[in-house]
Order: sequence, then C-alpha cells, then structure tokens
Amino acid sequence: MANAGSRSEEKVSVKERLRTNNLGWRLFIGLLLTFCLALFLHFREVRVEVLEVDTVAKNYVVAQVDFEFPDNESTIIFRQDATRDIGFIYKIDEKQIDERSAKFDSDISRNQPALDLEQLYSAAKSVERLMDQARFADNRTLQKIRQMNLSTQNYYLFTPYNNEDAVNLPDSFWRELSSRVIQSNGGSTSAVEYVIERFRSDSWNVEEDAGAQRQLRQVVEASIAPKHTKVRAGSRIIDQGEKVTMRHMTIMQGMKKALAERRNLWMPLTIISSILFALVIVILGGIYFRLFCKGVYYSIQKLGIFATVFIVTLCVAKATEYFLLETSHHLIEVVRYPLFAPFAAILICILVDHSVALFSVMFLSVILGVTLAVDHNRFLIMNLVTGIVAIIATREVRKRKEVFAVCGKVWLACLPILLAFNFAQNIYWDVPLAADVLSTLCFMLITAVFVVGFLPILESSFRVMTDITLVEYMDPNNELLRRLSIEAPGTYQHSLVVGSLSESAAQAIGANGLFCRVAALYHDIGKLFNPHYFTENQVGGFDIHQLLSPLESTKVIIAHVAEGEALAKQHNLPSTLIDIIKEHHGTTLVYYFYSKQVEQMDGDVDLVDEKLFRYQGPKPRTKESAIIMIADSVEAASRSLDEITETTFTELIDRVVADKAEEGQFDECQLTFEELGIVKRTIIKNLAVTRHLRVKFPERRR
Repeated sequence: MANAGSRSEEKVSVKERLRTNNLGWRLFIGLLLTFCLALFLHFREVRVEVLEVDTVAKNYVVAQVDFEFPDNESTIIFRQDATRDIGFIYKIDEKQIDERSAKFDSDISRNQPALDLEQLYSAAKSVERLMDQARFADNRTLQKIRQMNLSTQNYYLFTPYNNEDAVNLPDSFWRELSSRVIQSNGGSTSAVEYVIERFRSDSWNVEEDAGAQRQLRQVVEASIAPKHTKVRAGSRIIDQGEKVTMRHMTIMQGMKKALAERRNLWMPLTIISSILFALVIVILGGIYFRLFCKGVYYSIQKLGIFATVFIVTLCVAKATEYFLLETSHHLIEVVRYPLFAPFAAILICILVDHSVALFSVMFLSVILGVTLAVDHNRFLIMNLVTGIVAIIATREVRKRKEVFAVCGKVWLACLPILLAFNFAQNIYWDVPLAADVLSTLCFMLITAVFVVGFLPILESSFRVMTDITLVEYMDPNNELLRRLSIEAPGTYQHSLVVGSLSESAAQAIGANGLFCRVAALYHDIGKLFNPHYFTENQVGGFDIHQLLSPLESTKVIIAHVAEGEALAKQHNLPSTLIDIIKEHHGTTLVYYFYSKQVEQMDGDVDLVDEKLFRYQGPKPRTKESAIIMIADSVEAASRSLDEITETTFTELIDRVVADKAEEGQFDECQLTFEELGIVKRTIIKNLAVTRHLRVKFPERRR
C-alpha cells in the first residue's frame, strides 16, 4: 500500500511538472504542428476495392500483399476464455452491517462492560469499515486477481452455498480482521477481541458483488492484447456475390494499410523535404509569436487553441478535397475556389488574437494553395482576401448570431474578386462564374455553422471565456441575475457598481474589462441564501445581527462565498467566474465582527481565534480578481462615508489597498505597484461620479 501511495504521488508530481513547464508544452505543440503539417503534405489515398457492409460483392477481391489485420472475433474468443475462471465475488450486506453496528452501540450504552468505551467504539468503527470492504471469492478467482497484479488485501477465501440466506463467516476471516484492527488502531487487544466476539456470534447475509465482478472481468479482458490474423498475398478475401460483413471491411482496411506502408512514393528525400518545410513554417510561427505576440507565445492555452484550429482546418481542407475528387458528379470542376481561411480566421480572432489570425490566414492560404487540387494562384488570392475581411469583420463580434453577419460580409467581398477574375479574361458573365458565386455562398454558410458549433467546444475544452460568452452571461434575464435583482436588490445594485468600477480599472491597465464587469455581477450570488443578513438588503433599520453573537454573524457572512461557489457549480457557470467568487475576499479578516468579539473578551485578543473570522480564500490569482476585490471593498466602504469628496475617496481606497497589501492578498495576482496606482486612481474617478450630489430643487409655489 505504501508503494502504491508513493507511485501515486510520483505521478502527480510529474503531471504537475509537465503542467508548469511551459517550454516543454511549447515544444510539444510545435512538434505536433510539424508532424501534422508533414503528414498533410504527404497524405494521399491508397486505392483498394470499395465495399459496403450488407451489400453483395460484385467482384472477387484478392490480397495484393502479405498483411495482418486486427481480428476482433479471435480477440473476443480469447478474452472469453480468459474470464472463464472468474467465479462469484460476494460482500456482506451493508444494511445489516449498519443495523448490527447500531445494535452494538445500543448494547454498550445499556450494559457498559469493564472496558474503555472510547477504545470499544473505535474498534467497532474499524471492524465495521473492514467488514464493509471485505470481499469473498473462491480460490480460482483469487488466483486470477493476483495474476492481474491487483490487491487482495480485502479479499478472503470463502464461498457460501447458494441456498443459504445467512452464513457464519469463516474463522480465518475473523482472525485476519482482528489482526488488522489491532494493527491499524493500535488500541486495546481486549477491546478488539470483545467487539470481534460480539460480531462473529451472529450469522451474516452475503450478496453477490456484481460491480467487483464486472471490474475484474474488464481488467482481465484488457490484459488480452488484440489478436491479428495473417493474410497471404493471392488469398481470396471475398467471393463474387458474397455478402459483405464488418470482417471483410476490417480485412480491406488491413490490406490498405499494408499497401500504404509499402508504396515506393515515400522516398527519403521527399519525406525529409516535407518535414523541413513543415519545420520551417512552425519555427517562423514561433519566432513571429515570440517577437510580436508575446501574450500568445507564453500562453499554453492560446497556443493550444491556435494549434487545434490550424490542424482542424487542414483536416477539413483535406476531407473537402477528397469529397470533391471522389464524387461522381465531378464537383472539383464546379467548386473551383473552396474557402478555408475564413473558418480559421474567425475562430482564432475570437479565441486568441487578431495578429495571430492574420498569420494563420497567410500561411494557411500558402500551404493549402500549393498542396490541394485547385488553381493555386486564384485559390491563394481568394483565401487571403476573404481571411483578411473575416478578421476585420470579427473585431466587434459580441453575439454568436453575428458570426453569420461576418460570413455574409466575407461572401460579399468574394464577388468583386470573382468578377475581376472573369474580367481579366474578357468575360462578363458565364455559368462557371454563377457556380463560383453559389459555391462560395455555400462555403460561407457552412463556415458560419461550423464556427458557431465549434466555438463552444473550444471554449469548454480550453476553459476560455470569449467576449461572446461574457455578453451572454450579462443578460439580466439569466436566472441567477434575475433572482439576485428580486431577492437581494441591494446586492444586485452593489454588483452593478462594482462591475462598472472594476471594468474601467481593468481597461486602464490592459486587463479584461468585460470579464470584470460580468464576474462582478456574479461575485456575490451566495448572498441569495440569506440576503437579509447583509446590510445592503436590510430595510426598516432592523439589523438581524443584533440577535447573533459575533462568531455566528461571521459564519453567516463568510458562508456566502462557499454558497456562491456551490450555486455557481449548480448552474454550470464557467470555472473563471467561480474563481472570482472564491477569491474576491481572499483570506481577509471580517474585522467588524472580529473587533466585536475582542470587545466581548475585554480586549484580550489572545482569547479570540482569528482564523474563525477569516475567509477561507484562496487569494486573488489574477489581475482581474484583485481588481474586483478592491472595487468590492471600496464600494461597500464608501457607503459609510460621512463626507463625499475626492479626498475622502482617496483616503478610503488608500486605506483599503494598504490593508489588503499588508495581509498579502495581492501576492499571487502579479499586479504591479504601477498598475495598482492606476487602478486606485481610476476607481476614485469613477466612484466620485457615482456618488455625486445633486442640486436641491426648491419647492414649487402653489
């Protein structure tokens, strides 16, 4: 068990090192892109007889080379043979264990033995736990478990008769149980023996543990490697008129794979040239990102998104080429200008960066233009122009439906280019031009659908929140925001002001202002559970905290963070918003109730546990989180100011920020002193506007 624990810790540490090693991940992404590019340049189909399942073969099919194929039928037979030795696995009825444990506790309470009660209860709990974990099996099953290198610590040799409702568990089980309890508990031997004797005197119901049996079978089956069957060249794979089955399809795939491995077109120099070409592109991309897009270069998340979109675009392009080439209607002659660059441009624009999108458009247009079966020059021009137009049109996208408008603009940009191609040949209008107009329209419609469908997948996979998603979460009809405005209107108004303050402060230092506004709307949703315990929601001058002790009040106040986190998870809010909910108070002290508790202890701080009056954290880990913490504290504290002037606001925010900094709340958020100063000045400016005084109008004379 100790070895297993150490191995687990080793795996976790390796995983953690990989996660934090950004250079390693960048190299991995670069190699992945190089590999995919080289593969794309070399990919070509191997032609074999096309078969369809459940149809009749029109011709004989003979193996062209020696090859192997994965024989699923043989694999199933071998796995069935391997699991034949597995018998039934039994466990003790859990309900009966609970009932006997409760009865034991009751008996001990009534008839106290001459033993230490604490040791008795501890031993009883250990026995109950081990009995719940105990499994019984026959000798063959235990041997199979050992063969799979699985732990048999909780397994015991015992097979009850099928016709028995209740059985007496074997003495060997109770002896082993007693030994393990004494060893793990380190308690009194007499107490353990007393408990064991009480439990073993009864018969027990045992039942089949289907889950353990199923798990063991799965492990045994997984240990059997897939079997491969050899086929000799010249062997008949399928006869004329024979019905095609999945086995035939698998054999054909095996032959296709063997032919691909043996074809002579993969000359070493050609392979090296393709790898070098792909490597040059990736290296140029890395240099470009390092010099001009440092935010992307140092973000594994953004690099991962870029690589994913780039690779998916290559795959879509190759699949489209295959479809156009293989169709019986010769569509390759009709669809002369397939558009792939806009797809990558829109996605990378929304998820990563505009300059990265421009880089992608340029290189994708060149790569696809020289490798696909298209008119290279015109394809290059069309994809470059449409990609750039897509980048320009995507800059202000805030809603998913606007993607269709972007694709519409891109299609409109295609029209003058298509006309220019025709005019260059002294042709005003012809059927191919009409086909080009329709095909580009179809491509942009498909692009819009693909982008809208693929965008949420990338958002969830890479845990990135786009402006589109953020705007959707700002909808006041959102269930949480609607509840907040109705059930806790004071908190809702407070959140609106915090959102406004934090957004302007974030924009001033180059952070994500829109995210701050949205996160601020949700940062206090935990107050929905007890809204009237918070000052901003109290009406009528009555403070419910007058009925509570300072510690009780603190627990209610602090609980809104954990309750907000639970509510956010219940409504599937993104993890970035949940982080703000957890971090917006950091590990700060609820000083008001802490000082009250100290007063009740006659000023003796040693009698008050400060930890009970602190939020659980964590501390802010991003600039946006720190900004929201500052805005939240300042907005709340500003409500208690007697005099509303810029001077009082300045003193207030200086005091708030100094207190937070002294407690180390900004240690993990990478917020510099310069940025902190800008945040303070921006919040002061905007807070002064929100708290301005109006001119008192005289009463109208009657």
